[in-house]
Amino acid sequence: MKVILKYLFLVVLAAVLSSMAVHKFYVAVFQMEYVPSKKVVQVTSRIFIDDLDAELSKKYGKKMYLSTVKELSNANDYLKSYFSDKIAVKLNGKAVPVKFLGRETEDDVLVCYFTLPAVNSIKSLEIKNTVLFDSFEEQQNIIHTNINSNKRSLLLTNDKPQGLLEY
Repeated sequence: MKVILKYLFLVVLAAVLSSMAVHKFYVAVFQMEYVPSKKVVQVTSRIFIDDLDAELSKKYGKKMYLSTVKELSNANDYLKSYFSDKIAVKLNGKAVPVKFLGRETEDDVLVCYFTLPAVNSIKSLEIKNTVLFDSFEEQQNIIHTNINSNKRSLLLTNDKPQGLLEY
């Protein structure tokens, strides 16, 4: 009887642990900081490489193999196009272009850099960010801002892909 209970416990434990491994947390983090001396908002994003690769493959019909030796030579072109489709920003009610500068890899995260042209004073920032929303229903994009020495954050989801911050 003890042997049967022991095996039953192990089976239940294995089932519980494997169900925890199936669930994945889908999140990307975007840091936006206003630099008045340069009249720009600098943006840094951190996105899991495998999630972004899956999204790009779905959207463009090509596996990018981001941050591997098999990466497509024009992967940056796809990234620029993708981000310009998925991120829209308004400063003081006016749409501004999001310029993709480049990227680097940190472990399993792709760190991307962008700039936004800015004016002398930012009173409001409106952002629509649907990065990875097409592939992952549970995706959350966290936006941290530091504008005029005021730190604010937004949580954008499929249900709420857009937000407004006033400073």
